[in-house]
Amino acid sequence: MSSPDDPTVADLSEDAILARIFPHLPQAPGTVVPPGDDAAVVLAPDGHVVVSTDVLVEGRHFRREWSSGADVGWRAAAQNLADIAAMGARPTALVVALVAPADLPASWVEGLARGLAAAASPHGAGVVGGDLSGGPAVVVSVTVLGDLEGRVPVRRSGARPGDVVAHAGVRGRSAAGLALLAADRADLDPGLVDSYLRPDPPVGAGAAAARAGASAMLDVSDGLLRDAGRIAGPSGVRIDLDPVEQAFAADLDRLAAVADALVADARGWVLTGGEDHGLLATFPAGTALPAPFRRVGRVLPGDGSASVTVGGSAPEVEGSGWDHFAR
Repeated sequence: MSSPDDPTVADLSEDAILARIFPHLPQAPGTVVPPGDDAAVVLAPDGHVVVSTDVLVEGRHFRREWSSGADVGWRAAAQNLADIAAMGARPTALVVALVAPADLPASWVEGLARGLAAAASPHGAGVVGGDLSGGPAVVVSVTVLGDLEGRVPVRRSGARPGDVVAHAGVRGRSAAGLALLAADRADLDPGLVDSYLRPDPPVGAGAAAARAGASAMLDVSDGLLRDAGRIAGPSGVRIDLDPVEQAFAADLDRLAAVADALVADARGWVLTGGEDHGLLATFPAGTALPAPFRRVGRVLPGDGSASVTVGGSAPEVEGSGWDHFAR
C-alpha cells in the first residue's frame, strides 16, 4: 500500500507520471521538436544517424532490491552510450520506453529519469521522447542516436594482421560487484558494487579512437574474450591478448582482495566479466594510442584455430562471457 507522499504508478494517470518525469530529463542539442508530440524531431548535421537499442529486464538484468531507479536509469543510458561510442560517434539523443508494474512507486520512476540524465548529460546527450506502458515487471528500453561528425564509422570487421589491440576503461569490476551482491557482501567493497550498478564507460574515447585511425572497435559488454572474438571473426583474424598478469595488472590488483574473500577468480572476472562497457579497438602498428587506450594485445593472421588467444595459447579460464540465451 503506497502512502499519499509516495504513490504508485497505479495511483496516477499516464499524464501525471510523465509530468513527474519530464522535468528531470535533459534536452538534446539540435532538437527541433521536443517531447510532447507524437514524435520528436532532431537534426542530423552529418547526414548520417548512428542508432542502437538495448533493453534492461527486471529479474534478468537487474533486481530492484539491489538497484534504485536512478541506478537502472544510469545503467540503461551508459550501455547505450557505449555502443554509439564504439562506432566512433558522439551520442546526441535518447528515446526511452518504460514498462511498469502497477505497484511500482512513482518515486522510482522519477529516480529512473534522474539516472538517465546523470549518465547522458555529461556527454551532451538528451532524452527526446519514448513510451510508457504497464506490465508484470519493469522493462527499460533505450534507443540512442549518434553523430559521426563527418567520420567513417568504425566497424568490427576492419582489424588487420599487424594491428595493435588496445582497451579503454576498466575490466572485471562490474563482475566483481555483481558477485559481492550475490554473496550479500556488498559492504566488503562498495566501490566495486557501484561499478556494477553504475558502469562508467569512456564514451569520449570512441570518437578519439576514430580520429586516431582505429581499424575496428566495439563495446565490451559481454566479456573481453567473447567480444574480442566479435572483432576477430568478422575481420578474419586472430586476436592474441597479452598475458593477463602483464596487460591487466592494475585490474587484477584492484580485484585481488575481493576475489580472495569470495574464493573467486580475479583473472576470470577480467577476461569474461561483462558490463564494464569499456572499448576494445585495433589500431595500425605505430599509431599513437589516444588516452585512455592502452595496448592489450596484437592482431595475427587467422589460421582456422581459436579466434582469441591469451599469450599465444587458448585461454585457461572457465566460461567465455555472457550469453543471453545460454542454459
